[in-house]
Amino acid sequence: MEAAKYKILGSDYIGVFATATDDFVFVGAGMTSNSKEMIAKTLGVKYIDMSVSSSDLVGLFVKANSNGMLLSNLMLDHEIEAIEKKGLGISVKVMESELNALGSNILANDKMAIINPDYSKKDEQDISDTLGVETIRAKIDGFKTVGANNILTNTGLALNNKATAQEKNDWDRITGFDSILTTANTGAMAIGLSVIANSKGVIVGDTTTGFEMARIIDALE
Repeated sequence: MEAAKYKILGSDYIGVFATATDDFVFVGAGMTSNSKEMIAKTLGVKYIDMSVSSSDLVGLFVKANSNGMLLSNLMLDHEIEAIEKKGLGISVKVMESELNALGSNILANDKMAIINPDYSKKDEQDISDTLGVETIRAKIDGFKTVGANNILTNTGLALNNKATAQEKNDWDRITGFDSILTTANTGAMAIGLSVIANSKGVIVGDTTTGFEMARIIDALE
């Protein structure tokens, strides 16, 4: 697994600016070409430029897997059209939900989506249909923002340090992974917003310690 430490637009919370699948990494259009190319190379995928309401906060407002892509209702019409015209071969759905920080509220890979329990039944069905996975409503370590505080790929699961031993056992059984508890960016619990990852690589925020980075890599491998 390729791994790197990085800062994007001056921030260590790099997961706010990009979200990855095993086929693509969706990145903020305002990022530098060097940043986009470095991220794509580390993750072994092609990068796709996009914006959300004229911002680069793609990781915060977009969630995707190999089957589909969920877009926040904050996206402008021309931004949605630009993605639809890319011909990515996946389902694209605009989520009409007040919980529109999709990257923070949904934790997903190609087999399942763990979602904020406050999503409506319609929202849950839209998530399931678009991503082509089963959905599980849950809080993890007391946080409803399961995407912001945890990391899930097709090869592993990292939980933040507030997860209990029982939660670790439960999620290991559900996902089939041997999860590891960790922080990122020198003690941050928002590990999902501190990392960009897929099955091929992982990029962590620049202030992530060597110990934290090793635990994240071990969890996702």
